[in-house]
Amino acid sequence: MLALSIPSPPPQFAQFQIGPLTVHAYALCILSGIIAAALITARRLGRRGVDRGIVLDVVLWAVPLGIVCARFYHVFTHVGDYFYPGANLWNVFAIWDGGNALYGSLLGGALGVYIACRRAGLRFWAFADALAPALLVAQSLGRFGNYFNHELFGLPTTLPWGLQIEATNPKFPAGMPPDTLFHPLFLYEIIWNLVGVALILLLERRFRLQWGRVLALYLIWYGLGRSWLEAIRIDPTSDGWLGIPANVWASFAAVAVGITLFIVQARRHPGAEPSPYLRPALTDLKPQAAERTTVEAQRS
Repeated sequence: MLALSIPSPPPQFAQFQIGPLTVHAYALCILSGIIAAALITARRLGRRGVDRGIVLDVVLWAVPLGIVCARFYHVFTHVGDYFYPGANLWNVFAIWDGGNALYGSLLGGALGVYIACRRAGLRFWAFADALAPALLVAQSLGRFGNYFNHELFGLPTTLPWGLQIEATNPKFPAGMPPDTLFHPLFLYEIIWNLVGVALILLLERRFRLQWGRVLALYLIWYGLGRSWLEAIRIDPTSDGWLGIPANVWASFAAVAVGITLFIVQARRHPGAEPSPYLRPALTDLKPQAAERTTVEAQRS
């Protein structure tokens, strides 16, 4: 069966040296995702007449806040892994060893996007809709980091695409035979995300979705997929409540927020956005139109 399985990369592939610098494959995967998301978002906003350089300004706010919140979300949903007698508390900051929660990055990143959009005079919803499918691409690239780190695997399987995990891995379930294969959850999520990109772009084009409804579809799609993946995950999962891991609760919340956002925005804004900017060139409009535009901008 191992001949038909997916081998984990050799441990030395997880990091390499460039002079005195240690480069981690996990970090490279995250970086590639950030770059891809920025390029895709810039292209999508550019089609609406937005200066593509604004994306860089947003990145400078969203990425640091996203990384910090992702790490602390992970740490405080895996308290037992970091806080115990004799624990090295510096491991709380060892982001290069893996452990960056997507939902934490979404919360921190959303705050960064909001701040940057307000500073640039850009509608938050316009940027969020442009970013939503790009997020799924970025997450797909980032999941390869879990592959290099030999993590994010699910229940045992005899399927030919089962993932090999070395029995010496601290995450290997105790009591299982060393040749046990596991569901490659990182791969499942990559496929789920890329299918989501195609579906969201199709729905966006077909129904001319704006005002945050593309973001809503992202939350619904990702939340549904992630809730299932977390339910069959057996490498160390997040702490939980009522026997349900925190990441599953967060996935349910993402779906609920997405559905609510879609319904509310569809009712509040049945038409198209007047502009991706909060304050269009009012001097080019008639007085009555300028007043309506200002009111609409304040409502956003």
